[in-house]
Amino acid sequence: MKSYTTRAVAFVASAALLALTACSAGSSTSGGPSAGGDQSLSLGLVAEPASLDFTTTDGAAIPQALLGNVYESLVKQDESGKIVPALAKSWTVSPDRKTYTFDLVDNAKFSNDKPFTAADAVFSINRVKTAWTTSLKAAMDVVQEAKALSPTQLQVTLTKPSNGWLFRMTTRIGAMFSETGVSALATEPIGTGPYKFSKWNRGDSIVLQRNDAYWGTKPYFQQITLKYFKDPTALNNALLTGTINVITTVQAPEALTQFTSNEKYQVIEGTTNGEVLLSFNNSKPVFRDIRTRQAIRQAIDHKALLDTCFAGRGKLIGSMVPPTDPWYEDLTGVAPYDLAKAKSLLQASGAAGATLRLRLPTLPYATSCGQVVKSQLEQAGLKVQIDQLEFPAAWLTTVLKNADYDMSIIAHVEPRDLGSVFSPTYYTRYNDPELQQLLAAADAGDEKAQLDNMRKAGRRLSEQAASDWLFLLPNLIVADKNLTGLPQNAITENFDLSRLARS
Repeated sequence: MKSYTTRAVAFVASAALLALTACSAGSSTSGGPSAGGDQSLSLGLVAEPASLDFTTTDGAAIPQALLGNVYESLVKQDESGKIVPALAKSWTVSPDRKTYTFDLVDNAKFSNDKPFTAADAVFSINRVKTAWTTSLKAAMDVVQEAKALSPTQLQVTLTKPSNGWLFRMTTRIGAMFSETGVSALATEPIGTGPYKFSKWNRGDSIVLQRNDAYWGTKPYFQQITLKYFKDPTALNNALLTGTINVITTVQAPEALTQFTSNEKYQVIEGTTNGEVLLSFNNSKPVFRDIRTRQAIRQAIDHKALLDTCFAGRGKLIGSMVPPTDPWYEDLTGVAPYDLAKAKSLLQASGAAGATLRLRLPTLPYATSCGQVVKSQLEQAGLKVQIDQLEFPAAWLTTVLKNADYDMSIIAHVEPRDLGSVFSPTYYTRYNDPELQQLLAAADAGDEKAQLDNMRKAGRRLSEQAASDWLFLLPNLIVADKNLTGLPQNAITENFDLSRLARS
């Protein structure tokens, strides 16, 4: 039986644009907030949640704000991507890799004053299967049974070995809920985290208050305000005027010089796992011909696009696998820019002259890059009609839920989401039995089999042109000079506010 026991470590994680992280310790003491801990902090973000309930509402903006801050999970990722303890202080795995036994912390409480026990973990795991409605719930299907062996010991039995299950428990589906605290998840989240939900000023901000009864290290800041901006200029001006203290994700990289030349600010640039996807609706007849899909990929000059719409910042990847995943492979050479070949492929598939609806969310990067995509595809012989959809509500309903689109542009920031994004039931409507076989073999196999099959899956997606990968978002942050705990890289869903402090 394998045993995993690690002392509590600082959690750092996130996924840029729609989610960030924090990466260094923020408190100077272990038992409470450091001096000045009664201060407040304001962060500028771009995508306001449509709801606070990520069990029934898709989108990364909710876990960005709440996961790890209000809600906690049994396990989490550190900044290197390693799975480490959270509400579970240790765990063991049976030799057949199907039974996990977790030893839980004994001093955690929900913000409604109810103690966290193994019964709450059982309730939370089962509730994913019975009450969640988002596509991510499928990751819990492999669970056969969850039971409380004692108030502080949980046993989870899987139907088969799964490399992905414990990793998914670090994401939103692993969030722990109180059975008495789920009646109003959309407006009143209740968790065990270092912060408590205070208020939501719709269209403007979400306010969190420090949880002074928190079981772990108390955060430095007493109050955190997450302010939402749709306009990148307004976001930048908010930092320049002192309205906010952090731009969590720079939306106009060409404007960075106003901060890099000012000693009042620090600029952080790293990587993320946020793939900016030019998605195809594979249920549409025009996309059922691989030649059309390949033509679109080869009609796009990705370097020129990145230079034009994101000031050259970010990374070209050519697949759904970011460099921070173990099975990353540079696949930019699979579909190199070749306008003549793109035109020939469109003629051969009969798609030349076709009109495609490019339905874009009202997010700065999507709007900017969408114009470049339109121009380049029209040079290849397609007609592109751009529709702007308010984000998140209209885009989530029209594109993500109803698949009423031909193409779209969105950054996918859920970690290791290759299989969930490219499935028959997701908005890409991508049905490829060979891909599903590779993913199943990767999940059930040993470490080598996982690595080999995931690499094959990434390559197959690219060679089959299931969509086009425009670029990988950079982790671009601008903040007050004396703010500490900011992340270099952003690799998970959440922004860990508990690590932030002032020097």
